[in-house]
Amino acid sequence: MELDAVIESHREAYLTDLFEFLRIPSISTQSAYRPEVERAAHWVAQRLRTIGFPTVELIATELYPLVYAEWKPHPGRPTVLLYGHYDVQPPEPLELWTSPPFEPTIRNGHLYARGAADDKGQFHIHLAALDALVRLGGRPPVNFRVLVEGEEEVGSPSLYAFLRQHADRVQADLLVLSDTEMLPPGVQSITYGLRGLNYYQIEITGPARDLHSGVFGGAVPNPLQILCELFARLHDRNGRVAIPGFYDAVAPLARAERRQLAALPFSERRFRQQTGVAGLSGEKGYTTLERLWCRPTLELNGIWGGYTGEGAKTVIPSRAWAKFSTRLVPHQDPARIARLVRQQIRKLLPPSVRHRFEVLSTGRPWVADYRQPVFQLARQALSEGFGRPAVFIREGGSIPFVAEIDRRFHIPCVLMGFGLPDENAHAPDEHLALENYFGGIRSVARFYQKLTGLARGR
Repeated sequence: MELDAVIESHREAYLTDLFEFLRIPSISTQSAYRPEVERAAHWVAQRLRTIGFPTVELIATELYPLVYAEWKPHPGRPTVLLYGHYDVQPPEPLELWTSPPFEPTIRNGHLYARGAADDKGQFHIHLAALDALVRLGGRPPVNFRVLVEGEEEVGSPSLYAFLRQHADRVQADLLVLSDTEMLPPGVQSITYGLRGLNYYQIEITGPARDLHSGVFGGAVPNPLQILCELFARLHDRNGRVAIPGFYDAVAPLARAERRQLAALPFSERRFRQQTGVAGLSGEKGYTTLERLWCRPTLELNGIWGGYTGEGAKTVIPSRAWAKFSTRLVPHQDPARIARLVRQQIRKLLPPSVRHRFEVLSTGRPWVADYRQPVFQLARQALSEGFGRPAVFIREGGSIPFVAEIDRRFHIPCVLMGFGLPDENAHAPDEHLALENYFGGIRSVARFYQKLTGLARGR
């Protein structure tokens, strides 16, 4: 029986299996759901055993288990490191879901559930593809190591500890994952670049306690106002980040890449509709895709302080807080950027207030040469699986694990995304198009078949 026939004959079984996975509320950000997160880990381990993996382990960590599996039936063929995560974001606000977040529902060709796109649905595509390949040939066509975590939504602390302690167990010839997006519907995409991410928090303290704004206003510093003034000075009129040295390591975009990006089927009109904005903004001199994917940014993510309840309360707040982030591009170093941000904040703040600056997390940017043979094989597989040409894209988001694998092992990282930008990952009514789910299974299975002819990197 041919590959497509195997997949088609198990269409309902794969969906039923995915529904079972999606029903587990594996919310890693809330400790009350610890038993459910662990149940999801056991589910993944059992599914790998059912497919036929001879080695499957649940590795205990200080937080949630890592699932590790290995199947190496072909000594002379490449080894794939397959990565995914089984944890999900909280579903709130619940009232904005059309159907319950952990009761998978199909509407108009889309599967709705928390985790459908990020990342249970996309990771399950690989499980189904492996199942189909084993049914067809008795074993996978290349060697596999599988690493699935339950802490991606909380920063992956245990995953990085595992990498440091057990680097030999994740060595492979390439990394494969699906936790990214396609460009627009109908345009299958392989991501070859991700921005890095530094995340910060700042606390500004003025008076020792909240003060009456009539009695003290005009004579004492207002931390909330000073915080707003600070962020207003962190960009110039051209949309550039106004921090000395911020752009020093940023390499100019090559003309060939700018042409390649300009040729992609991207619609600014559709992008505005997706975001709900009346107009676009950003760094002068760059297209929207270049701003999203290839240029660094500084964004204010949250700001609070003072009185925000019902009615009026005229106070000068004692303290004010903000969370903000910098997205980074090659070859910006996260540690250096954090130092530059800290220095500029110290310079801009007046001596009348005290401040506390924290770097909550850092992540490196990543970019690959998509002309490498493995990327071309992925493109062929996607084109065959969907019957349409595939393209190469970057993404503005961050997956620190990819950059870490690239830095440690210098292997190709192939990101085959099957989500769409408007599928509400992290938001109510998250969903995944069934066309992309089944097309993904066909494409991933073909990709693994094509890897048999790839030269081993190690």
